[in-house]
Amino acid sequence: MDIVQPKDLEQSLGLAKRRHAELCRQNRIFNARNRIIGGDAEAWDIQLHDQKIREATEKARHETFAAEMRRSDKTTCTLEDRERRDRKNLCKAITDFQQSLQKPESRREFDLSDPLALKKDLPARRSDNDDRNTVSGMQRFMGEDLNFHERKKFQQEQNREWSLQQQRERKNARADHKRAEDLYMKTRLQFDETAKQLQNLESATRKAVRAAVQEFNKSQAASSFGPHRVVPDRWKGMTRGQLEQVRLVQKQQVQEKLRIQEEERQRDQEWDWQRVQNARTSVLMERQRRRQQRDLRRALDCSNLGLAREQLLQKKLMKEVCTDHPTEDYFTQFNTRSR
Repeated sequence: MDIVQPKDLEQSLGLAKRRHAELCRQNRIFNARNRIIGGDAEAWDIQLHDQKIREATEKARHETFAAEMRRSDKTTCTLEDRERRDRKNLCKAITDFQQSLQKPESRREFDLSDPLALKKDLPARRSDNDDRNTVSGMQRFMGEDLNFHERKKFQQEQNREWSLQQQRERKNARADHKRAEDLYMKTRLQFDETAKQLQNLESATRKAVRAAVQEFNKSQAASSFGPHRVVPDRWKGMTRGQLEQVRLVQKQQVQEKLRIQEEERQRDQEWDWQRVQNARTSVLMERQRRRQQRDLRRALDCSNLGLAREQLLQKKLMKEVCTDHPTEDYFTQFNTRSR
């Protein structure tokens, strides 16, 4: 009888554990009801539940930290506002105290540092008639031009008045000259208008005389057979205006005939051009259609040739590979283990 060693017990225990784990794995894999895409659904559910618990715990912790931070920020802002308000009130109180009770004028030595001391002090002399201008003070001497500024200002004012007066005189002279020119142009225009009226009156008189003469000639040349007939021995011929009217009508008729002929020629040319263009377009479209059909037929022939070659190669390969049929032992070797 062999003696069982502790090492043999450990090996037997490990082997039994592996066999049990293999059987459990086979039950999970080969059982179609408990298998979802080849995974452990229960383990996944447990992992998902644990993950949700961790996420909820983390979210609660973050919300707690956020609430604590908001409360701390609010308290900090309140304290800062209070400190800022207290500092402002203190500065205002100090300023009010200094302005009301510590004015510079109330200091004892203010007269020594007064910035307006020179402005407040009296000048050495106020005028030439000042009582302080004594002989010993030497504030006034003979020959001084003491009224220099007033005299210069008066001279500048006088020069300005003279300049303004000269400007007014030149302006008045230009205005008088312009009025004289306007009067001359107005008189000239009146003379021109009168001459034009006299010329128009003379032209109207001449036209009336010519019209009366023409009417008299027509009445003398009129026939008793109608207004469209004339007496040959009394008719002096057509007037220049009638001849010009006849020539104008003939010229208009010639131009109208030429215009109609030109329009017909242009219309014929346009129709001929359109027929040529249509014929050319038809020929080009027919050539394009034939070219496309030829290219399509070539592409179809090439595709059919390639498919025929592939089919032939596939048949040869199937004949070489599919020579043995699978037996029952081939199918029984699958799904025997979980790995």
